Amino acid sequence: MATEHSFDISAEIDKQKFKDAFEQAKKVITNRWDFKGVTCEFDYNEKAKTITLLTTSDSKAEAMYDALVGEAIKRGISSKAFKKAKTEVAGGNKTRLLVSIIDAISSDDAKTIVKEIKDLKLKVQASIRGDIVRVVGKSIDDLQTAIKAIRERDLEIPINFTNMK
Repeated sequence: MATEHSFDISAEIDKQKFKDAFEQAKKVITNRWDFKGVTCEFDYNEKAKTITLLTTSDSKAEAMYDALVGEAIKRGISSKAFKKAKTEVAGGNKTRLLVSIIDAISSDDAKTIVKEIKDLKLKVQASIRGDIVRVVGKSIDDLQTAIKAIRERDLEIPINFTNMK
């Protein structure tokens, strides 16, 4: 039996579930009666981790965004994984909405998580390892208390707890 237990805190999203949600949102929008004959384009840039939504008005862009987030939630992806970056006017009376995908913990958020765990005064050690936070302790109860405290804290990023050992 292991004398030390650990878990990782990450913000990674399941890529396949995300792609399924993205494709389903496109189908949902193209089949809606209020989008018939209207320009509505979804563009996913995997390297930049952005989605560009192009349509004729702000309200239609919001509907496209809501469909995307709704389909992601159905597949277990947190709505916090999507952040509206900016809305801008495109040529030809069109609106472009840029959506950022958050799938990594920033260094500031990691420091906040580590500080939150240390403030609990538990017998656990939290360390930052790239874009994950590893929490190690001898007592599984202390680790579960740390998980509960982080879940209760309202962070602006999707939080996943993995590799519980």
